[in-house]
Amino acid sequence: MSPTITAFEQSPDRGRGLARDMRVRWALEEVGQPYNVRLLSFAAMREPAHLALHPFGQIPTYEEDDLALFESGSIVLHIAQRHGGLLPAGANARARAITWMFAALNTVEPPIVDLQIARIMEGDQPWYEQRLPLVQARLHKRLGELSGCLGHADWLDGAFSAGDLLMVSVLLRAKAAGILSEHPKLAAYVARGEARPAYKRAFDAQLAVFTAASAR
Repeated sequence: MSPTITAFEQSPDRGRGLARDMRVRWALEEVGQPYNVRLLSFAAMREPAHLALHPFGQIPTYEEDDLALFESGSIVLHIAQRHGGLLPAGANARARAITWMFAALNTVEPPIVDLQIARIMEGDQPWYEQRLPLVQARLHKRLGELSGCLGHADWLDGAFSAGDLLMVSVLLRAKAAGILSEHPKLAAYVARGEARPAYKRAFDAQLAVFTAASAR
């Protein structure tokens, strides 16, 4: 049977491909695995049925037969291990690709989210003007380090992998925040990810949900 994932019924990203179900959709599209989507309201995300799948009341979740997973990184890793195309065959290259998956979520994403939180939720605080440059500097330092690792290569470690999928997904948040203009190599890297047919199919599917919700 096809797996079922959960997604926002009305995504706060307004169909821009930033919600975390996008990462799972993209992975499934890359490996050619059909899937079903169960849309959830914010109220439904706090109900016992969903909390039984995701203890923190978030999206996405992934259900396949008797397996239920949460956390987008874990789900993408499961998909990559279950299907060919997102992890290299060689043991060392495979380990490096998985390392980049962890780097995307644990090292690169946190300072991006920190900047988003500062801008959205802390702007009325008296210390905001002093803190914001520090947050921005930490993020630019991290992006500069990542740009150095990428160099002039198309992808992080040879062929496109699940590591690139998650890294591009994370960097899309920086792009939306207007940060990538100062890191042209990373901007080009993200553009290559967005140009992949599987990404386009996933993006269109997520955008269609927002469009339908907006029309109601």
